[in-house]
Amino acid sequence: MRWTLKPKPDATKLADLKTSLQVDDVIATLLLQRGIETYEDAKRFFRPSLSDLHDPFLMKDMDKAVERIEKAIANKENILVYGDYDVDGTTAVALMSSYLKTIHPLVYTYIPNRYDEGYGVSYKGIDFALENDFSLIIALDCGIKAIEKVDYAKKLGIDFIICDHHRPSAELPNAIAVLDPKREDCNYPYKELCGCGVGFKLIQALALKEGKTAEDLTKYLDLVATAIGADIVPITGENRTLAYFGLEVINTNPRPGIKAILNQIEKSELTITDVVFIIAPRINAAGRMEHGNFAVALLTEEDATLAAKQALGINTYNLDRRETDKLITQEALKQIEEQKEQERLTTVVYNENWHKGVIGIVASRLTETYYRPTLVFTKSGDKLAASARSVRDFDIYNALENCSEYIEQFGGHKYAAGLTLKEENYEAFKQAFEDEVFKTIDRNLLIPEIKIDTQINLEDITPKFYRVLKQFAPFGPENMTPVFMTENLKDTGFGKCVGEDKTHLRITVTQPQSNSFVAIGFGMGEKVAVISEKKSFKAVYSIDENEWQGNVSLQLKLRDVETQQIS
Repeated sequence: MRWTLKPKPDATKLADLKTSLQVDDVIATLLLQRGIETYEDAKRFFRPSLSDLHDPFLMKDMDKAVERIEKAIANKENILVYGDYDVDGTTAVALMSSYLKTIHPLVYTYIPNRYDEGYGVSYKGIDFALENDFSLIIALDCGIKAIEKVDYAKKLGIDFIICDHHRPSAELPNAIAVLDPKREDCNYPYKELCGCGVGFKLIQALALKEGKTAEDLTKYLDLVATAIGADIVPITGENRTLAYFGLEVINTNPRPGIKAILNQIEKSELTITDVVFIIAPRINAAGRMEHGNFAVALLTEEDATLAAKQALGINTYNLDRRETDKLITQEALKQIEEQKEQERLTTVVYNENWHKGVIGIVASRLTETYYRPTLVFTKSGDKLAASARSVRDFDIYNALENCSEYIEQFGGHKYAAGLTLKEENYEAFKQAFEDEVFKTIDRNLLIPEIKIDTQINLEDITPKFYRVLKQFAPFGPENMTPVFMTENLKDTGFGKCVGEDKTHLRITVTQPQSNSFVAIGFGMGEKVAVISEKKSFKAVYSIDENEWQGNVSLQLKLRDVETQQIS
């Protein structure tokens, strides 16, 4: 692991912030690292308000989108709400359709079949709209590259409104409105919304025209928070505000579908991490293993009894997904070993029988194992389809763009993308991708990195300090859980490997003139030699609470430990 200590903030800014907020060096440092420089910044950060959300009409084409929907309502047109089959797409479809149904009865939903139609807007979906007399399609979390398909729809007399957050190409689809804050010509102040977030801005704009405010839309924020967590977008600016209030809804008054999922687990208060690892996989499993329609049905169901039955079905899909991705991951790891490709800077594997619904998860697991830009391919009709995952700070989207001569189509983000290509181009693409990464990647990026916010001593860790840290939540990209480093630590002599297979490390750390703390390192059992015999060591960790038999205490969650070099 590479330990990288973040630079110390400007001394003047640090002094000013400490004075204005009456906080210590550590808290002021953490805030400055997150771009919080003034009292007003801190107030917005610690006390989010829905009134802080930007005017949705600042987004390019928002006025056109609202005008077209108002026209559809006035003319009693059928509206088709179309979205991708992942969490961001299905939550966006649930959000948009359930809101529109409160003002217009002729609203229906469409999720493409992952296996039959593939990602994004499909000709089959447009044909469905034509056959069923839909004159307006609102596409969510997809469509930004659907130039030919939108043209096809236009010739059939079907209009498109696109709500997307993926990077556009130089040419935009000829839709009535293209809502995407990443458009070059869009001056919307916040660029990092997820697809469901862009959908929320559209219903916010529609609500504004009816004299309503964002507060009137609070009940939809459980969907937005779920999408923000699942799509791993930055938890900054508007996303932080939407996630904050969305978590509040999830924990106090979630919609029946989400409540039915939560009833399957034992958890009192969910964090954004819980959303990512508990709610999102179940919603995703529908589109991975069967059809995204099941997820939309669950998320829009208003009857608690029916929602409970649907959640049981979704959970079955999730259990099947776990078994499938475990098996495919094992096969992929074996393939890599047999091909002796450890010397390569990329991981590219292919098996025509692998389940298309889980190759993205497998790509993530392979990236964790080998820590290289990774592509997992399977057969999809007469083409090959792949999911791509990257390592931190390497833009896999750009790498794919530079190999586009071999690719039929692709789309995505800096760290995750999807693509299709002809089978005969597979070997050429595989080499081109390796060559591109070889040319462009900083070799340090191939070593996993722990970014450390600041160095502290154990005496800095107090209940009051932790109470302030908790207010930094919700955590996520660009507002990660604070990570600290402490030197000159010793175990009290009772450190040991724990767990059924003894793979975890549990120690009690001390520092001269300080309290001791229990520290747990999951999967760090092999590090026991570093802390044995009361040797001096340094550690990187975050702080959390441990509850045991009704007692709550602070503990350190270890990320890594290293022997302390005696100078």
